[in-house]
Amino acid sequence: MDIWRQLEEAERGERQPLDAVIAAMPWNADGLITAIAQQHDSGEVLMLAWMNREALRETLDTGRVCYWSRSRQALWRKGESSGHRQRLIEARLDCDGDAVLLLVDQQGPACHTGRPNCFYNAIRDGAVEVITAPRS
Repeated sequence: MDIWRQLEEAERGERQPLDAVIAAMPWNADGLITAIAQQHDSGEVLMLAWMNREALRETLDTGRVCYWSRSRQALWRKGESSGHRQRLIEARLDCDGDAVLLLVDQQGPACHTGRPNCFYNAIRDGAVEVITAPRS
């Protein structure tokens, strides 16, 4: 039985070794997995990014969120230049391991536009409406 089936059928409190789970994750052809950052106390969805194995390990080891920048082809330590860091509270995997949910403590805006989150474009009545102003 594969690890995802074992986790699916597991009772609360059962555990699997982290290394085995990471090895079994369905990384895409570029070695990446989707990562969603959510503010731990409010539940606000902040952003979506990508992680490779190194970024995930660094995040888990340091508690400071690190992503993989597809445009720069390099590790991206959130807030490294802006100061708007994400401190990891808890990491979770979805049921088949193809997405990581990062419960974080966001310091400053999450979006590079200065908005609190990256989801400020609402699709409404046949148009896209900007619903959040950047922070000044």
